[in-house]
Amino acid sequence: MSLQHDPLTSPAPTGLDADADRHLWGHFSALGRSVDGMPIIERGQGCYVWDNHGNRYLDGLAGLYTTQVGYGRTELAEAAAEQMQTLGFFPIWTYAHPKAVQLAKRLSDLSPGNLNRVFFTSGGSESVESAFKLARQYFKMRDEPDRIKVISRNLAYHGTTMGALSITGLDYAKTPFLPLVPGALKVGNTQDFKATYDGDPDLLGIAAANEIEQCIIDNDPNTIAAVFLEPVQNAGGCFVPPDGYFERVREICDKYGVLLVSDEVICAFGRLGHMFGSQALGYQADIITTAKGLTSGHSPLGAVLVSDKVAEPFANTDKMFLHGFTFAGHPVSCAVALANLDIMENENLNQNVLDNQDLFRSSLDTLADLPIVSDVRGKGYFYGIELMKDADKGIAFSEAEAEHLLRGFLSLRLAELGLLCRADSRGEPVIQLSPPIIAGPEQIDEMTRIIHQTLTEAMVEMQKFDG
Repeated sequence: MSLQHDPLTSPAPTGLDADADRHLWGHFSALGRSVDGMPIIERGQGCYVWDNHGNRYLDGLAGLYTTQVGYGRTELAEAAAEQMQTLGFFPIWTYAHPKAVQLAKRLSDLSPGNLNRVFFTSGGSESVESAFKLARQYFKMRDEPDRIKVISRNLAYHGTTMGALSITGLDYAKTPFLPLVPGALKVGNTQDFKATYDGDPDLLGIAAANEIEQCIIDNDPNTIAAVFLEPVQNAGGCFVPPDGYFERVREICDKYGVLLVSDEVICAFGRLGHMFGSQALGYQADIITTAKGLTSGHSPLGAVLVSDKVAEPFANTDKMFLHGFTFAGHPVSCAVALANLDIMENENLNQNVLDNQDLFRSSLDTLADLPIVSDVRGKGYFYGIELMKDADKGIAFSEAEAEHLLRGFLSLRLAELGLLCRADSRGEPVIQLSPPIIAGPEQIDEMTRIIHQTLTEAMVEMQKFDG
């Protein structure tokens, strides 16, 4: 099965493939390569999808960390159809509709602490953008107008809108769009401290958190509005914070009057075995940003969960949060989200993750026997497998080698063997796995088996590579 059209060696694509090559501008994809060389996905059922040529794949990335309850869920289609017939669209600008109200109440009930206000968006970047703007306006309304800066971590991905991109810690993603929104500061991620404190994980977590405090001090505490952190950092390959890290971050934020924003666009709705990632890691945020798994990707929707403290300056006044989106809180999306949460609760899918996470980890740990695997890390149903040229000797791939490994071999071979996952380099090359949370032992075994075969072949491939 050929997954990538090479104009020098392959016949030109026809039909849908040709139209994709000519007209579809894929996100984060090179033009002239249909969806960056991947097949056109036509249908899905459970944990599996099929392309337009009939090839089946295990979706090891849940679309994009999104399809928690899997594909082919008639309950979600029926909820959407029923809502379309009742009220296909109405904005939540000064109005409300029942599904937005019901979903806001339900999310407030499910969330930890006093996150009792819900501001809907259309997706993850919009949620982060909204939280950034809300933090700035919150402090202006508290007569602290100098608090405009926000802190996030190196390599962290927080979205692509201009504010969210400024918070993002990936230089290559930001360079084409400079200058960005000023006031976005960066600190090390927890992995940056691993070499120094590898023998003492407690000190590692405290040291990483203390860099946030030092950044606040160095940049004047009276100018800092918020700290944006993912429960488990995605970019770089699933950085799980050590015990004590978030406890210390919470202390620091309280000490300096800074808001703690938990970016859970990926880590909410069962990804870590809890409804919210901050619950899995035991910390309380002032704001939680979400999207993706809220509807299992079946309809676009995001949400910003806001504490009573942050909402207080706006309450019972004529002051409004001067921000909004036409399609945020869309009635069809809200109906799908409510049905999606019903599935998660009725089928006890968070418990499915908790019941199988040790098996998932132990299965992936068997890959560590391969010389190309330097680390296996993650939590729940969210894992990264880090690769090096020689893990035992600590020899990294060169830039050219990593590019060939990722783009020229791994992504294509994994798909040829029937697994869709993410092979990328934000730091060292990493394979990321984030299957639907309905996955069980059969899918865990299938993912591990395919990755083991692919990495075994990759070692041979890289021995032949002459960059």
